[in-house]
Amino acid sequence: MVNVGDRAPDFSLESDSGKKVGLADFPGKTVVLYFYPKDDTPGCTREAQAFSAGLDAFAEAGAVVLGVSRDSVDRHRKFRDKYDLGVTLLSDPDLVAHDAYGAYGEKTMYGKKVTGTIRSTFIIGPDREVKHVFSAVKVDGHADAVLALVRGGDAPEASPAPARRGATKGAAANGAAKAPAKKGAAKAPAKKAAAKAPAKKAAAKAPAKKAAEKAPAKKTTEKAPAKPAAKPR
Repeated sequence: MVNVGDRAPDFSLESDSGKKVGLADFPGKTVVLYFYPKDDTPGCTREAQAFSAGLDAFAEAGAVVLGVSRDSVDRHRKFRDKYDLGVTLLSDPDLVAHDAYGAYGEKTMYGKKVTGTIRSTFIIGPDREVKHVFSAVKVDGHADAVLALVRGGDAPEASPAPARRGATKGAAANGAAKAPAKKGAAKAPAKKAAAKAPAKKAAAKAPAKKAAEKAPAKKTTEKAPAKPAAKPR
């Protein structure tokens, strides 16, 4: 893949307007060149809509946006008209630009290795030097990140700190949630032990009652011979 600092490879591809388009057509402009897999698919549609929505902002920053896929010019036109897209769409069925920028090759989809278009974006300065490269692009928020760089700021995507802090808090919360569970577990055996104690006392009293019940029987047996003998007649 083309790297930051490289001279951007030129190309001449047919656009959705039917005209041939290349970097030479935009002298003094920053060119945002993005490669996407296929027209009218969910991710590619959201990406094209996001770039289209930001075209005025890109223009104010002195930039133009070009989208490239292997789709035909006819499919590009249908895609453009269906979603009222404003970005210029270029057709590259022979992978001329894809190969020049390293935007086609092996990638992972749904856990499997496949060969196809690698969703990627290149910011090319007016001097035709590559200023920034986005590889394996995540669609949501991508257009905003590119615009921030074109304006000379930092890309929101390049700042993972908030996500890390969130992950740390999450771990702390999990630890706090476990603490009460441990205390509760410690109390449970104590309650069981307490419950057993009365049972032992009750068992100890039971023999005493039985002994008390037997005692009168013994006294009655001892008094029986004490009755006066019958007098002889």
